[in-house]
Amino acid sequence: MKKFANSYIFCSLFILFSLWIRLFDVQAVGPEGSHIGFAGLNVAVHEFFGMHLFWYELTQVLGYAALLVAAAFAVLGAVQLIKRKSLLQVDKKLLMLAIVYILVILAYVLFEKVPFNYRPVVLDPAEGLEPSYPSTHTMLILTIFGTAISVIGDYFKNAKVVLLLKIVCLVIMAVTIIGRLVCGVHWFTDIAGGVIISLFFINLFKDLTKNLTKDEPQQ
Repeated sequence: MKKFANSYIFCSLFILFSLWIRLFDVQAVGPEGSHIGFAGLNVAVHEFFGMHLFWYELTQVLGYAALLVAAAFAVLGAVQLIKRKSLLQVDKKLLMLAIVYILVILAYVLFEKVPFNYRPVVLDPAEGLEPSYPSTHTMLILTIFGTAISVIGDYFKNAKVVLLLKIVCLVIMAVTIIGRLVCGVHWFTDIAGGVIISLFFINLFKDLTKNLTKDEPQQ
């Protein structure tokens, strides 16, 4: 069980943080009088940054980039499956990525339906209030690029290229956190929750692959 210690820590932290949001400083300060946890902190941060749609659009683009990265790994796994004719012969890191991606998709769907908090603004009057906790956009981008960092070195042998790609991943992750915070479509706790659950998924991937990637064939 110690092998999954980091995963347990971040999973427990996310659960506790989520429960705390439903209980601490809950006030009707959101659009249409919606109740928001950590109201004082969230309102103060939102008013400080205001609305900046440039950052919203930029992080939307980064979300598409994350999906392309996930698709690239999916195609790589599919090619290996076809060539090696056995799922067990596909690189274990790719299989573990698939598991984590599926969990992220399930979490994405769940949190789009469960309103822990609502957005501080109504983006589409036809849609009305939208659940905003955790920031699923942040979760998606951080998880995909965070796990990619652990895989890049397996498929790019040039050390400088690997370093560059890892730096690009880290920059994208940092821009995502900052961008989603300052764009004004999320509360501060939405971003914090998105970061925490991303750390859970990233560490889950690392824990799953820790003892399963020795002496396996490469593409």
